[in-house]
Amino acid sequence: MKPSLFVVGLPLVIGGCTSTLPPDVVASSATVEQPSPQYRSPVSGFVARQPVDPKPWRRQNDLQSPTKGDAS
Repeated sequence: MKPSLFVVGLPLVIGGCTSTLPPDVVASSATVEQPSPQYRSPVSGFVARQPVDPKPWRRQNDLQSPTKGDAS
């Protein structure tokens, strides 16, 4: 037989013979007791905004710059 058949088939056969499931697959009682999440509309937090005219860039720049700016 081909060696690749053993490489693929042997782990499948051994994996099928396991007797227990891993703990992350088995449902725990903590997840069963928790209430289901309530429905929340995807647009519930929507706030309508209208476009505005741009503000003067020099004033915006002065507001954002540090008070004693560096010489760069």
